[in-house]
Amino acid sequence: MKTRLSWICHGATQANRNGCFPDDEPLEAKAAQQAQSLSFGLGAIDRVWASPALRARQTATVLGLDAIPDVALRECDYGDWRGQSLAELHEKDADSLALWMTDTSVAPHGGEALSSVMKRVGEWMGNHIEDAGHIVVITHASVIRAAVLQALQAPPAAFWAVDVEPFGIVEMTSDGRRWQLRFPKMTI
Repeated sequence: MKTRLSWICHGATQANRNGCFPDDEPLEAKAAQQAQSLSFGLGAIDRVWASPALRARQTATVLGLDAIPDVALRECDYGDWRGQSLAELHEKDADSLALWMTDTSVAPHGGEALSSVMKRVGEWMGNHIEDAGHIVVITHASVIRAAVLQALQAPPAAFWAVDVEPFGIVEMTSDGRRWQLRFPKMTI
């Protein structure tokens, strides 16, 4: 029994464009148009899950996928930082921002610690490690970063070393015992 898991990051939003902590904003109109021209080469798909966030559900829709919302795949709760840009926050509270970026167990914004996101994503992956077929998940960069760390058994500090762009895709496989990153060959 083999599982293929394709993680797709939602399309761009105004918060992405402005370097802001997200709330529940929609996709940019340009992102929705761009999605229609994308070809992920996903092949046959058995199940699709998505974050319940508007931008993830809209991404599923524009990709023609009927996704089941799953709260375990939600974005990190950025608490009081929602809607604020990194630049603004750096000016107002550089110490809290620095602490948050160096210690994944803290949540100075009053929301969710990154370590909690990593735990939640790890549990979701554990619950689906024996699924058969091709699973697609449409979610957020923070969730995909956590998934990559889980697959690699990397330390939490590696969270910031993973860069996930809008419409980025990460492939994994499972043999029922562990997750592995998969780098498919390019088709020309």
